[in-house]
Amino acid sequence: MSGGSLSSDLTALPRIVEALRAGGVVLLPTDTVLGLATLPHMQAGVDRLYALKDRPRAKALPIMVASPAQLAGLGVILTPAIEQALASPFVPGALTIAAEIDPQICPDWLAGRREIAFRIPDAPLLLELLRQVGPLLVTSANRAGHPTPATASEVLAQLMGAPDWVVEGPAGADVASTLINCTRSPAVIERLGAISQAQLAQYMQVCHG
Repeated sequence: MSGGSLSSDLTALPRIVEALRAGGVVLLPTDTVLGLATLPHMQAGVDRLYALKDRPRAKALPIMVASPAQLAGLGVILTPAIEQALASPFVPGALTIAAEIDPQICPDWLAGRREIAFRIPDAPLLLELLRQVGPLLVTSANRAGHPTPATASEVLAQLMGAPDWVVEGPAGADVASTLINCTRSPAVIERLGAISQAQLAQYMQVCHG
């Protein structure tokens, strides 16, 4: 395991990209909580991420993208609710969106799935990483069923092993993103987090599930 940081001059990015492209798992700060990231088409990395978190394989992993343009390659079906969400001030930001995908368009690593949960983070350095490597599987850096620690050292003490690369630095918040299910009409809040129902209601029709 190595250490590094996402400095303002992006000096750590090449090493992080290298680790991901080798099928590794990276611990890094996001604009919400600390996260674990891996490339979705690298099965070894996906397997390790599940093992590190001791996460049931039946629970799909959320996806981060750099921009709405990357959604087309995932086969995301853009509904009016999703378009409203993407146009809100919470994107980029702490809003995760569950969407249906077209099985005829989605990449092989999404084969068999009918929906995904995606987020565009409000973190310039993380966005640059996503531009370079494409969509990433990024999930909270905690063991399944446990709260997400605030520091990398606490994460390492909790996980079932060590990530391949650790990006030092604080998370942007102490709460996870808010998750809305846009496969339903109106959209349903499935997890309240950094964005409240009242805030969302100013920009789109949404109810609490």
